Amino acid sequence: MGAGAARRVAGPPVSGVRATARMAARADGRGGTALPVLESEGPLALRRTRGSGSEARVLIVGAMSGPLGGDRLAVHADVAAGARLHVGSAAATLALPGQAKGEARHDVRLDVADGGELHWLPEQLISARGSDLYVTTRADLAPTARLVLREEQVLGRAGEEPGRLGSRLTVRVAGRTVLDQELSCGPGAPGGWDGPAVLGGHRAVGQLLVVRPEYGTCPVPAAVLGEGAVLMPLAGPAVLVGAVASDALRLRRTLDRALTLLEDGHR
Repeated sequence: MGAGAARRVAGPPVSGVRATARMAARADGRGGTALPVLESEGPLALRRTRGSGSEARVLIVGAMSGPLGGDRLAVHADVAAGARLHVGSAAATLALPGQAKGEARHDVRLDVADGGELHWLPEQLISARGSDLYVTTRADLAPTARLVLREEQVLGRAGEEPGRLGSRLTVRVAGRTVLDQELSCGPGAPGGWDGPAVLGGHRAVGQLLVVRPEYGTCPVPAAVLGEGAVLMPLAGPAVLVGAVASDALRLRRTLDRALTLLEDGHR
C-alpha cells in the first residue's frame, strides 16, 4: 500500500486539503481477487480486511475530521474483469464547516469491467450545521459488470439544523447513461427541498442502486416498499430504490430490506 501526504492549498477563493485515494482489484488467477493498487492519501486511509470467497474487501478509514470547508477529496475504484470488490467505511462521514471558507467537494469514481462486481456500501454522510459539501459519484460499467451501490445522507446531527448538501449520482452502462440524479438540501438550496415533493420533513434520505446484466431481459417491476420507499426499474439493466426516513437507523433498515428482496428474487 502506498501513502502520501495531503496537499494543503491556500489562496483565493478557498483553502483546504486535497487528497485522493485509489484502489484497483484484479482477478488473481486462483479464484480470488488481488489488490495491486491500494493508495491512501491524507484523511483517506484504505485498509484491506478479510474477504469472503473470491471477494476482496476494503475499508475506508477517516484519518482526520472532515470534509471541512474548502477540502477537495476523491476516491477512485477500478474493478477489472472477473474481480469482486466490496468497499465499506469504518464510520459515518461528518461534513463540518471548518476554518476555511467555501464549498468542500467529495468525488467518487467507480469503473467496473465486464464480469467484474463491485459492492460500494459506505456508512452515512452527515451534514452538520454550517457545513457546505457537494458530493459527486460517477460509475462507468461494462455491459456485463455488476454493481450494488448505497448512498445515505443525514441532514444534521440530533436536534441540529443541517448544513448545505448537494449530491449528484451518474451511472453509465456500456457508455449509456441509465441514471443522472441530483439533489440539493439545506440552507441556500432551491426552494421546496423540504416540501412534500422531495423530503417531506424527513431528515434521512438514501438510495440503493443495483445493476445486473439479467435485468436487461428480466426487469424488476416497480413497487412501493412501504412508507417513504419505492423501487423503480431504470432504462437499462438496473433498478433504483429511493427512500426517506426520520433517522439514519430507519433508513438503513429500509434499504437493507430492499437489497434482501432483490437478492432473494435472483437466487
